[in-house]
Amino acid sequence: MAVECYECYTCEKAFPAGWQARENHCRATGHSAPPFECDTCPRYFGSQRACNDHMNTLDHFADDSDDSYECDICDETWPSEEDLMEHEIRDHYYCDECDRTFQSYNNIRAHLNSRTHRGQEIECCFCRKRYTTATGLVHHLESGSCPMARDVDRDEIYKRVRARDPGGVITKKLIGWEGTPSYEANSRSWNGCAYECYLCHREFTTLGSLNQHLNSQAHQSSLYHCPKCRTEFKSLASFFNHLESEACGYMKFQTVQDRVGEMVRGGRLLTH
Repeated sequence: MAVECYECYTCEKAFPAGWQARENHCRATGHSAPPFECDTCPRYFGSQRACNDHMNTLDHFADDSDDSYECDICDETWPSEEDLMEHEIRDHYYCDECDRTFQSYNNIRAHLNSRTHRGQEIECCFCRKRYTTATGLVHHLESGSCPMARDVDRDEIYKRVRARDPGGVITKKLIGWEGTPSYEANSRSWNGCAYECYLCHREFTTLGSLNQHLNSQAHQSSLYHCPKCRTEFKSLASFFNHLESEACGYMKFQTVQDRVGEMVRGGRLLTH
C-alpha cells in the first residue's frame, strides 16, 4: 500500500518528510497547499463539503487547542513553543528571554550556558562553593584549589575516575602510570638568549615562566578520551568542556551538569 504524503498543490511535489517540509517548500517558492486538505492527514478533496465528510467520519478535525507557533523572524510555524524556541536558537541565534541576537550558534550556546541563564548551580561537595558549569567545578578540584580537599588534584581525580571505569570508556589505560611528574629548571636552562624548555625547546624570558610552563599541562600525559570522537584530553575539566560544547554530540550540556557531582564523588559512571 502506498504511503500518503503531503503534496504541493501548485507543482504536485510530494513530501515524505511531512507537513513542515511542504510548508517550507511553499513558503520558499510561493506555491500553495491544496485548498481542501484534511486537518490531520495528507488527503485533500475537490470541495470543502467532501473534506468535512472525510474529517467527520475519521474524527480528523483539528483540535482547536492545538495551536501552531510562528517564528517572527522567518514565519516558519512549529507545533510547540519549545520547538519554536529551539528553532530560534539554532537557526537564528536568537535568545527570546533576553531579546538578543548573536553572531554564531557557539556564541548563543555560551550565552545560554552562562551565569546569566543558569546561575551557579553546581556545588563542590567538599567546600560548598558553587559553579556555573561542570568544567568550573572539576577545574577547581583538579587544580588543588579546594581548601577542604587539599589531597584532591588532577592525579587523584584520575585515580578515582579510573577506578570507576574498568572498561576504559573515558579513561586511558596508562601502563606503569604513577602520577604526574614534576619538573624544576635551574640557571643551566639559560641558552645565552632565554630560558629554554629542554622538552619542547620553547624559550622564556624568566626562570619562573619556564618552571610554570614545565608544570602546566603542556607536557602532561593525556588521561581521558571521548567515547565517540576519540579526542584525547589531559584533564577531566577539558574533557567536560568538550562534552559541554556538544561538539561531537555524545552528550547534552545539561546531562553533563546533572552527572558531574556523582562522578567526582566516585559515583555512577558518566554514560548515556
